[in-house]
Amino acid sequence: MTSNHLAGGDTRNRTPQERAALGKATRSSAPRSSHAEFDPTPKRPDPVDIIEGQSAKRVPELVPIRYGRMTESPFRFYRGAAAIMAGDLADTPRSGIRAQLCGDAHLLNFRLLASPERRMMFDINDFDETLPGPFEWDVKRLSASFVIAGRANGFSAKQRARIVRTTVRSYREWMRSYAGMGNLPVWYARLDEEWVRAQFAPELSARTRDRWSRAVAKARTRDSLQAFGKLTHVVDGKVRIAADPPLIMPLQDLLPDVERGALEKEIHRLVERYGQTLQSDRRFLLEQYRVADVARKVVGVGSVGTRCWIVLLLGRDDSDPLFLQAKEADESVLAPFAGASGYRTQGERVVSGQRLMQATSDIFLGWERVDGIDGRRRDFYIRQLRDWKGIAEPEAMTPAGMRAFGELCGATLARAHARSGDRIAIAAYLGKGDVFDRALVTFAELYADQNEKDHQALVDAVRTGRVAAAAA
Repeated sequence: MTSNHLAGGDTRNRTPQERAALGKATRSSAPRSSHAEFDPTPKRPDPVDIIEGQSAKRVPELVPIRYGRMTESPFRFYRGAAAIMAGDLADTPRSGIRAQLCGDAHLLNFRLLASPERRMMFDINDFDETLPGPFEWDVKRLSASFVIAGRANGFSAKQRARIVRTTVRSYREWMRSYAGMGNLPVWYARLDEEWVRAQFAPELSARTRDRWSRAVAKARTRDSLQAFGKLTHVVDGKVRIAADPPLIMPLQDLLPDVERGALEKEIHRLVERYGQTLQSDRRFLLEQYRVADVARKVVGVGSVGTRCWIVLLLGRDDSDPLFLQAKEADESVLAPFAGASGYRTQGERVVSGQRLMQATSDIFLGWERVDGIDGRRRDFYIRQLRDWKGIAEPEAMTPAGMRAFGELCGATLARAHARSGDRIAIAAYLGKGDVFDRALVTFAELYADQNEKDHQALVDAVRTGRVAAAAA
């Protein structure tokens, strides 16, 4: 099954003029101004019920950590509430023009990453929820995240509106640019650190440029060697992952000997078999490493409680490390509303979506299905734990800095959607004017209001004892 069928639809037999006409015609069934709407019905599910439904599939002792992190602030809640918003987006007007969606396109899922050629890139990072769907769902989730982050910083309504308009305008104008390109130039388009600096530096303050330079320099230090120094120690002459309960739990501290041995074998087999999903040259590289230790790791906000293992591999000698992360992949939160994945496993869904949307992906990105972990069959995707990753700090941003970051995120999302969807139809639907931009300013504020209510609902559920929360 090809990505054409999964995401943007088969455009091979349509002329550019026909694709543009299709995009414009869609305005009659879903006017661009209608995307301002958000009016939840009385039958809207209880947000805490949705979160608890997800938690029922997760490691029970880690679920309180997830709730603890989500209650910290409306923005942290939003990071863990993609499932809630998926249902809300399904009740909003739909353009019907599909692309491969990130599914969780909030601003902190756009960050610095390394390319295989060791160039610093800016791209989307998290693809746990990736699935084909209406292109505007990603744009709406991104826009609302900027309003929520802006409110946390005390930005005025006018400042927040300008940030969202800039973000959406950037998406729209870059999509229009991609619509005029050939297929190969779109495919080869990428936002590396030099391009970002040339594109945005002249408009930024000296303080913001300096912060960007420091973020790039810091990201270059975040690799397997850095993780090795931070996460390991030597025990009886052997390198081991150090415990940091409950966030990092080596297998020897987590399970009795008999259970540990069985799980250890499964994870060893996972690493061995997943190599078949890599390119042959990268599989050859992986085979030069041996597994030295395994630990369970708590990651993120929304992902807390999913089964996530970090695997230490050693190469030439004990000072030649590779850290892999094997993360459980469940059904996308978009699936009930956008349609089930066409892939055999959820791990393949994640990896295929990531490879399609990113300009360049981790050389060790792959997937595997495993039997016998917690008594059932589970899907995983695997990648490097750290590979020059740098994340934004929205709480440190000025209104101008957040506006510039929004412009960069809008351009990045447009490139990803242009690769995977009908860029000509999307561009024609959005048009030259700012109707869609202004609509999303209204939507983002309305959804930020709803997010605050949902956050309070979880806080109340913790206060009354309906759910338990723990700090970690």
